Amino acid sequence: MDLGGVYPALTTPFAADGEVSLADVKYNIERYNPTGIAGFVVLGSTGESVLLSRNEMDDVLTTVRDAAGQGKRLIAGTGAESTQDTIERTKRAAELGYHFALVKTPHYYKPAYKPEVLIAHYRRVADASPIPVLLYSVPIFTGVTLEAPEVGALAEHPNIVGIKESSGHVMRVAEIVSACPADFQILTGSAGTMLAALTVGAKGAILALGSALPEMCVTLYDLYRNGEIDKARALQNTLLKASKVVQSEHAIAGIKFVMDQRGYHGGIPRQPLVPLSDAYKQRILDLLGSIEPALVRA
Repeated sequence: MDLGGVYPALTTPFAADGEVSLADVKYNIERYNPTGIAGFVVLGSTGESVLLSRNEMDDVLTTVRDAAGQGKRLIAGTGAESTQDTIERTKRAAELGYHFALVKTPHYYKPAYKPEVLIAHYRRVADASPIPVLLYSVPIFTGVTLEAPEVGALAEHPNIVGIKESSGHVMRVAEIVSACPADFQILTGSAGTMLAALTVGAKGAILALGSALPEMCVTLYDLYRNGEIDKARALQNTLLKASKVVQSEHAIAGIKFVMDQRGYHGGIPRQPLVPLSDAYKQRILDLLGSIEPALVRA
């Protein structure tokens, strides 16, 4: 299956009592459906998946599946610290109708996670998975990086079809492209370097900022695909600014705040994460005012 396109890394909305708001999940999906996104990534880092119970994970996966528009590709985050738990989560996502499993690196015992250990882990997961597996390298959160040699080795497995590469380093994307067969699909996780990643061979993007600014992210992808590079470069500069202020400085709380300003249901993050201060909110509001023309064009 072709994974080209832009996928929002979905947030998880919480009600005033701190419980997951499935009604808000459904509302957001219905608003995303017509934006041109290729599908949805559920229970990733932006979805605060490590703060959810297993029952909550199941509820979110089911709600997104039921609300997703026809033809949208569904990707479930299923990575856990143990190989067995990862396999169980992956099988559950398959039972619920998801098309791909996004498997982050285990990280708690990181001194032990040599390349050969990670390769063995992913091969066992892929052997047991009923659906294709996407590797997930997100060193900002895990402290573990999947480098090109081990990605190249894992790309030989018939059930490992791609990677979400979230280091933000375009050279690493290029190295992975060079190390892997042509049908291995690389999705960048960095909105700030999306255009550069596409240029060196990425197939598409899974973006936290895609939850807040989906139209703008899709427009950049379409401009690149249509060869309108000057327009794409100008829009990338705007996205770089948004990525820095909203995501890099304010993380999930920033993404959710922008969602609220744009008519989605973002809300506040789950404790121990904290909402934005008033000063940070104003900084983001100033940013949104400065990029409004780009938002309108998108």
